[in-house]
Amino acid sequence: MLGKYATFTLGLVAGVGLSLSAQAHHAFSAEFDAQKPIELKGTITQARWVNPHSWIYVDVKDKDGNVSNWGFEFGAPFSLKQKGLTKTTLPVGTEISLKGYRSKNGENYAYSTSITLANGTVYQTGGAQDAPEPTAAAKP
Repeated sequence: MLGKYATFTLGLVAGVGLSLSAQAHHAFSAEFDAQKPIELKGTITQARWVNPHSWIYVDVKDKDGNVSNWGFEFGAPFSLKQKGLTKTTLPVGTEISLKGYRSKNGENYAYSTSITLANGTVYQTGGAQDAPEPTAAAKP
């Protein structure tokens, strides 16, 4: 009887622990600032379709023509595929517009909520439950 109780208890503790770590891992508010919406247009330089978050890197030109590279966190590859967004949709060299929220530390990365392709197709890219949809966009 003790064996079954110990197994149940261990399973319960492990489940709670994994649940808490998953919650902490996916906390939008720990890394991104909901008060700093951003909208950028640029050219894809790299795409990383990895779990738990995909990343797209984009060269962005400012008003003076200076180029900076930005990283955008997307949702998991599986959730993006369900929305019709795959590796072949966003090859290097593709021009896109991205909406989302800047990082809290001010570096050149952001959480992406949506992208728009040159043909006007829009994809929802974010997956964080606590990330708001941008209502206004700001430039970097």
